[in-house]
Amino acid sequence: MPEPSVDLDIFPPVQQRRWTVLLRLILAIPHLFVLFILTLGQIVVAICGWFGALFTGALPQWCGDYLRWTLAYTARVEGYLYLLVDEYPPFTVDTDVNYPVRVLFPAPTRLNRWAVLFRFILGFPIQVLAAWLSTGWMVISPIVWLIVLITGRMPAALFQATAAVLRVQIRTEAYWLMLTPTYLKQVFGDGPLPEPEAALPPGFTPASPTRPLLVSQAGKVLLWIILVLGIIWGFFNPSPDFSTDDDGGGPTHPTQIEWPRPTP
Repeated sequence: MPEPSVDLDIFPPVQQRRWTVLLRLILAIPHLFVLFILTLGQIVVAICGWFGALFTGALPQWCGDYLRWTLAYTARVEGYLYLLVDEYPPFTVDTDVNYPVRVLFPAPTRLNRWAVLFRFILGFPIQVLAAWLSTGWMVISPIVWLIVLITGRMPAALFQATAAVLRVQIRTEAYWLMLTPTYLKQVFGDGPLPEPEAALPPGFTPASPTRPLLVSQAGKVLLWIILVLGIIWGFFNPSPDFSTDDDGGGPTHPTQIEWPRPTP
């Protein structure tokens, strides 16, 4: 039996409207506000779900429903911000909404109580990995934005790498929130792109451009660059100095600015 993992369908447009690319961050502000409110509720629901799963071995249905709604909403907003799609996200938490970014959740299943108990420890490495990838993408985002603004589309290798980053974030959050017992795998995609002259296996029909997520060699190189940039930024990002002044007074103003890190 295949492991119950979260899948991601992304249907990119042939051409993006340049004015929406130019104003993408401004256009997304209302969704970011809604997402902030939903995330506050997600924290409370996740804590309740953790206790429920710890004692019963399964995530309570109402907790699972809310967490799927918020994660699907997050994927749509982030897909829009990542310039993967051009259509404006709808203001709905429906997981089956007709939108070019779609999260497919596995059916609810039993959870290992030991894995639930140590979820924070088990999920910490992949949370760090997802943070590195998202931070690395933010580092190159001005270049990505300029490319899409000028050409009106995202190059194939860049689309594959960006879709992989988003899928890592969604799968990491799904494991963290106990929506699936499956640990993060296939960070660099589900396999390489077939050679142009190679015949596809009989009966092979992709469900979407990202399912399965086939990443070219150029896309994998971009992913490595994104990951390395995220690691470098994480280690060398300046942090504010809140040391006290010489006369023993309160903390001084920070001499350096800490750039906000994107949420995985």
